[in-house]
Amino acid sequence: MNKYLPIQITTDQQQQFARDGVVCLRELFDEDWIKLLTEGIEHNLLEPGKRHRIWDRTEDNRSVFYDSDNWRRISQYQEFVYESPCASIATALLDTDSVNFFFDAVFVRSPGVTFATPWHQDEPYWSAEGLDTVSIWMPLVPVSKKSALAFVPGSHLWQNNYRQENFGELNPDQQSDVDAVNFEGNWEPFPDIDADRDKFGVTSWEMNPGDCVAFNGRIIHGGSGALLPERDLKVFNTQWLGDDVRVSFRSYGMDPDHTRNMQKAGLRHGDPLGDSIYPRLPARQLNPLN
Repeated sequence: MNKYLPIQITTDQQQQFARDGVVCLRELFDEDWIKLLTEGIEHNLLEPGKRHRIWDRTEDNRSVFYDSDNWRRISQYQEFVYESPCASIATALLDTDSVNFFFDAVFVRSPGVTFATPWHQDEPYWSAEGLDTVSIWMPLVPVSKKSALAFVPGSHLWQNNYRQENFGELNPDQQSDVDAVNFEGNWEPFPDIDADRDKFGVTSWEMNPGDCVAFNGRIIHGGSGALLPERDLKVFNTQWLGDDVRVSFRSYGMDPDHTRNMQKAGLRHGDPLGDSIYPRLPARQLNPLN
């Protein structure tokens, strides 16, 4: 398993991430990481975490499975967090020496599922707030361009407060005690991005295992749901937080809601995250043996 980046993040990639809020990075994870995370997801599906839910289920029992924050109990996830090049990717893109690992998320779609993940931003859901964030979206199977996560470049810098989707309502199995949000009130609706995708510059990439998309938590993104009938989708996603991020207990709810764990650790609204429950990990330089 490669602990070091096989190639450096370039200045152009850093600038693209700052400007567009998203960049596709190729061949940064070797086959051993793909195998390890696939094993972890198999464990996760057999023993879902307390935050898991089914977002969509068809009449023939095809589904969209989501779970998050399982890295403390699933050894494969924990090894990936601490030993993979992810922290090096995030520090390079944010131009900093170290980052906090926030949480993991898993997305598994059955072959042929047509559920489309609604347009949304991630950071407004979190128990943390700041611009210096990197989400690393890593498919474990090949993904076609039309099936991949899609982004509106530059939207991480917009000042609009958009009414986000309440993913807690995507609950066909009627699970109890799921995290939920309520973006009513003065939040404005998203523009109709699908009506003119060219106008908004909607971007996605064909990807293979070992590739990843790194994106800012404030960028508008969503999934097409256009999976090929014979192809599934397995994605492991990690969230990384930089220097300006602070604890944020949001009155409209959080998903995932980390309030209890944060308060138990003595964190208050507006505090830096520290490293008591969110590991602070440094960058690894290129392998000195190369």
